[in-house]
Amino acid sequence: MKKTLVVLPLVVSLSACGTFGSKDIYDQRSEKEQEQRSKLVERSLDKAPKWMTELPKSTNAVYANGTAVSISFNMADEKAKTIALGNLCMSAGGEIDKSSKVYQADTTTSGVENSELAIRSLCRRVDVTGAEVFDIKRVEEGGRYRTYVLMSLPMGEANTLRKNKLNEDLQRGSVERSRDAFKELDQQISRPRVQ
Repeated sequence: MKKTLVVLPLVVSLSACGTFGSKDIYDQRSEKEQEQRSKLVERSLDKAPKWMTELPKSTNAVYANGTAVSISFNMADEKAKTIALGNLCMSAGGEIDKSSKVYQADTTTSGVENSELAIRSLCRRVDVTGAEVFDIKRVEEGGRYRTYVLMSLPMGEANTLRKNKLNEDLQRGSVERSRDAFKELDQQISRPRVQ
């Protein structure tokens, strides 16, 4: 009977440890996942180029940056460029259509966030002709591609593409105006003269 009394508390203690031990395993898993997410964020901050937090300054250009992540190399690049171009448009005084939706739920042990971003790259009132990728950096992040993009928009004489576009527009306009002028002259010449 003494053996039973000694063994019974021992069994109860072990089964209690097993119950609490299981909870600790799940807590450990959760903490480990949180640590991994934190490491990914820290790593993306560590790997970010300096121009992600301090844009270059110039009197001849406007700069903007963007970053995106994707399982597709090209998609990460394209999303980052689209975001940077939208920022560039706004930096140059334009407007871009952006729509964001964020749902976030937090509990004491975890959090869930779903976010959606829609960007329509129509830069109203600002001509972004000549915008270019000034610098780009790609890193691996948790089995996905992260792209950092720095875009620039040269201003004034520095923007040769825009200057060329303006010259082409002027030439087209000049040709159209000259046609109209000659039509008018032809109409005047072909009218019968009244005597």
